[in-house]
Amino acid sequence: MASTVFSRAPSILSSTTIRRRLPLVGAFCMLSLGLSNLSPAISSSLKTGSAQSLPFIPLLRSKFGSQAAATQASNIGMEGNSDTVSSIVVYVTVPNREAGKKLANSIVKEKLAACVNIVPGIESVYQWQGEIQSDAEELLIIKTRQSLLEALTEHIKANHEYEVPEVISLPITGGSIPYLKWLKDSTRD
Repeated sequence: MASTVFSRAPSILSSTTIRRRLPLVGAFCMLSLGLSNLSPAISSSLKTGSAQSLPFIPLLRSKFGSQAAATQASNIGMEGNSDTVSSIVVYVTVPNREAGKKLANSIVKEKLAACVNIVPGIESVYQWQGEIQSDAEELLIIKTRQSLLEALTEHIKANHEYEVPEVISLPITGGSIPYLKWLKDSTRD
């Protein structure tokens, strides 16, 4: 029995498995470290059962705590800063590169966003009209003002190929003040 367990261990922990999972573990650790350093509001809203309650988090913080404090000092939250405005990141998927570039250009030209990144090579799995679908897509990552979300959403709906385009916004709670000021100056009021 013991020899069976030990003979299976190498196949369970093959180098391929470890290589595939290490980025996920690293991302999880960085998220759990970074969430509490982004904003006091986020940190205070984290409850037991979240990454904060995991037993290895205090150890990681003790190893990387001073580095996180230095990062927090140069990347200040947006509250109370008159050079910035409430800002968001918006995710939109598109079927191909041409559609992504066309939509991104029109968004920036209309000053509905300061910047649009086009991320190639994603695959989306979703349910549509009762069927599971899988499509190659590209992801637009749009940085803009919170106040422009409604106008941006209408622009996307009017200029997108999909019947129901994805428009998901996430708040920007802090970051590089010069970048956030540029975001404000590059978008319409």
